[in-house]
Amino acid sequence: MMGILTGASVMQPLSILSRAADLHGVTDRMPVIFFGHGSPMNAIEKNEFSETWKDLGRKIEKPTAILCISAHWETAGTYVTAMDQPRTIHDFGGFPKELYAIKYPAPGNPTLAEKIKSGIQSTNIGLDMSWGLDHGCWSVIKHLYPEADVPVLQMSIDYTKGPEYHFALAKELASLRRKGVMIVGSGNIVHNLSMVAWDKMDISGYAYDWATEANNKMKSSILSGDYKPLLEYNKQGQAFRLAIPTPEHFIPLLYILALKESDENPFLFNDVAMMGSLTMTSVLIK
Repeated sequence: MMGILTGASVMQPLSILSRAADLHGVTDRMPVIFFGHGSPMNAIEKNEFSETWKDLGRKIEKPTAILCISAHWETAGTYVTAMDQPRTIHDFGGFPKELYAIKYPAPGNPTLAEKIKSGIQSTNIGLDMSWGLDHGCWSVIKHLYPEADVPVLQMSIDYTKGPEYHFALAKELASLRRKGVMIVGSGNIVHNLSMVAWDKMDISGYAYDWATEANNKMKSSILSGDYKPLLEYNKQGQAFRLAIPTPEHFIPLLYILALKESDENPFLFNDVAMMGSLTMTSVLIK
């Protein structure tokens, strides 16, 4: 399944994903992507997930910047990183020393951060000078752009707000897509670490029945455009409750779905279960 995308319409090659700037600096619409990021080890391992990320990076023309909504930055209020040089954050424990040695020195873009702040009217956006790039962000993006030559900003998840807030906030980011900015969400739509089958780590595709049920229902909503079950995920029964015990890994998906325009289609990739209670299912919208 490596590198294969499936969607609601006939597949077209990723090479059609390109942008062209006009004389006023306005570009064709950039795609938006939700990445199931999985284990931090994906940052340094060559596997079906990291190879698909590399392939995607080769086939999408480089954006002018990336705005990432990562599961691993939760705050009271919404913030955007605004430093010139964000630090690489190793926000995990118990992994090999090689992983902690990784630095992803992508620049920031304070001017873009200011524009994001001024462009959002529904809430006050704070400019953050201390966070940086967490592993939900850099462990994926380093495969897309290994030279770290694309500016990267992160937007935090306000943990005091519900899904409707995040869905509406995302819509206020839509104009960035025509300014060369690629907006990505990073999490996992099925993510229950308390129920991981550690003895099944090497069995790709292993999933509990409830994980398969929840993942399939989520994919159905994504492909049909009926987002109500996703926005009301806490009303969908036991499978969803187990799949989303806490919302931070799920919320980034809502940002990406909110940015879908009427003439666009969603495509699924890396649609693989891991260790019973995780799925790597990812979504490209173009």
